[in-house]
Amino acid sequence: MSDKFQGKYRIKSARLQNWDYSNNGLYFVTICTANRELYFGDIVNGEMQLSEIGRLANKFWKEIPNHFPFVELDEFVIMPNHVHGIIIINKPNDGGYNDKRNVETPNLGVSTITMASEKWNPGSLGVIINQYKRICTINARKIHTNFAWQSRFHDHIIRNDESLQRIRDYIINNALRWRDDKFCDE
Repeated sequence: MSDKFQGKYRIKSARLQNWDYSNNGLYFVTICTANRELYFGDIVNGEMQLSEIGRLANKFWKEIPNHFPFVELDEFVIMPNHVHGIIIINKPNDGGYNDKRNVETPNLGVSTITMASEKWNPGSLGVIINQYKRICTINARKIHTNFAWQSRFHDHIIRNDESLQRIRDYIINNALRWRDDKFCDE
């Protein structure tokens, strides 16, 4: 049965229900533009050519650690209608998950938070992505008034070095595989 919010059906969250997304760890995220509009540029000969809005998305992604000093960035790519990136949350003295490349999923039988509280938990992945999307939107709408993101984002908790390397390779080679990409609507 679907939940309703303000009289409308809502899709259940794709987030791992019993995971605190403010925990130290590596997170692979994908953020798409609304309706997969090609705001960020074009792929030419297997290389991404950033538009003005794409350059903004690139600039603001690189600035995330300036606003969240416990965040490190790994590989990322701006594509014509989405962004892929690895965000590393590395809070000192977090008390757990200090080996960021070998994250153990906690006991899934006990929930430490609810999804409503996680969304606004300071330092959580959701807050980081929300602020990134916010600053991009404010500035992109000065160029194209209809610019918008999809309301959600995709994430994957990276649990080991093998997964990390596979995701890095995917990000690095994403432009070469654009025509086969699930986010390509061309």
